[in-house]
Amino acid sequence: MPALYILIPVAIGLVGFAIWLFFWAVDSGQYDDLDGPAHSILFDDEDPGHKAGIAEADEAENDEQDKDRDGA
Repeated sequence: MPALYILIPVAIGLVGFAIWLFFWAVDSGQYDDLDGPAHSILFDDEDPGHKAGIAEADEAENDEQDKDRDGA
């Protein structure tokens, strides 16, 4: 029974902290755009920087294969 005198205020404190944390997250904009990051992965291929990186990787791979053919 004496443990309840400690556990009840601790539980109330944890609930109060969780409520404060939730309102802080809402006020700081944590939940403003939930769908944007999920959909952004679908559009990465249209990014010019992404296309340039793929082209550079393909060129490097082709150059490496050409060197292997010439050296063998």
